[in-house]
Amino acid sequence: MILVPFLSGKNVVVMGLGKSGTATARALMASGAQVTAWDDNEASRTAAADAGVPVAAPDLTGVDLVVWSPGIPHTHPVEKAHPLAAKARAANIPVVCDVELLALAKPSNRMLAVTGTNGKSTTTTLLAHVLAEAGRDVAAGGNLGTAALDMPDLSVEGRYVLELSSYQLELVNSLRVQAGVLLNITPDHLGRHGGMDGYVNAKRRLFDLIAAGGTAVIGVDDDHCARMADELPEAIRISAEQTLERGISAADGILRMDGVDVVDLRPIARLPGRHNWQNACAVFALARADGIAPELIAKALASYPGLAHRQQLVAVIDGVTYVNDSKGTNADAVEKALVCYGRIHWILGGQAKEGGIESLVPHFSRIAHAYLIGEATDAFAKTLDGRVPYSKCGELVTAVTSAHAMAEPGDVVLLSPACASWDQFKSFEHRGDVFRQLVEGLK
Repeated sequence: MILVPFLSGKNVVVMGLGKSGTATARALMASGAQVTAWDDNEASRTAAADAGVPVAAPDLTGVDLVVWSPGIPHTHPVEKAHPLAAKARAANIPVVCDVELLALAKPSNRMLAVTGTNGKSTTTTLLAHVLAEAGRDVAAGGNLGTAALDMPDLSVEGRYVLELSSYQLELVNSLRVQAGVLLNITPDHLGRHGGMDGYVNAKRRLFDLIAAGGTAVIGVDDDHCARMADELPEAIRISAEQTLERGISAADGILRMDGVDVVDLRPIARLPGRHNWQNACAVFALARADGIAPELIAKALASYPGLAHRQQLVAVIDGVTYVNDSKGTNADAVEKALVCYGRIHWILGGQAKEGGIESLVPHFSRIAHAYLIGEATDAFAKTLDGRVPYSKCGELVTAVTSAHAMAEPGDVVLLSPACASWDQFKSFEHRGDVFRQLVEGLK
């Protein structure tokens, strides 16, 4: 836990009692702050109260700070924006997320940041792995896994690797990162940012947070980031689509720095596909910015154990490979998985994201059969109709059982839902864990 002693005696409201909100409330209480916490969800309030967090409807009288859980709308969409945020701002009470408190609590530590629509979690865990293998004292968290204030309290020599969502980037002011990467931008969370321009601007905020003398890294394989890169001449460019004379690239699976071969990524089983080559380029750039030698980076890339729920190999049963890609929550992320395999039995569905799966039509030839679950079943069936044979399975257990019965040796059963999980599961992690348990039960 990271304490925030500068808030001792201050009156702080914590809005949202999920993982980050509850961790924040505990850290604030341990730091001597007067905490009032709230969540509109009764079950979340009960769980927090049972854990000793003081829960009460927020009253902003005398409040010094509101710590906002990024998942709660605070500006857009207007009709869903929580009124407490507007009230706090009208009263000139700062509204921040827990990453802001981390930045204020650990101003002397090196911070390395990762954002982008897709690839954030793999890049964050891969970077932390490379730093640790090089002997750095490192912790990773933020939007990924461990909440900001639940990370270990490292010495001044330690590094924090932060996965930052667009929501978090809107709610930080004091954070300064020594090296940061924007991987890519494709449409996602548009309602929360008032449209594509708002989403792009939220992601661009990363570059406002680069410390003096720090290193900015940007992917140039999508139009939005390519245009942004033209405005950032000092940024290091990365690409998995083209070979760059200046920058880090891996268009053919060979990572090159300024056109010079460094490491062959193709044999690294835990980094399959072009999207992971881009992630490796980002990590190489950030690790070099932290002073790690290229040969050490190359060795660490090869020993990366992989990221749970992102193209995670679960089992091979009777010649059929079962892959957990539960973190594939939108079509762009799912595309990264589809292109890695040949004959696929695809399990998909849940709460649909913007655009559905229409953009995946060019890859439908890889799909032997699709198994539909959750709220998106009927909408996805319309896209698949006449293109891919499919079954309306309703629940994950039925989909796994059906895929197991139909798949043949050499096939891949792929859970890559192109959807959020909240219609049937607590989180994408929960969905992936259930898939893994179901597959284990097939053995």
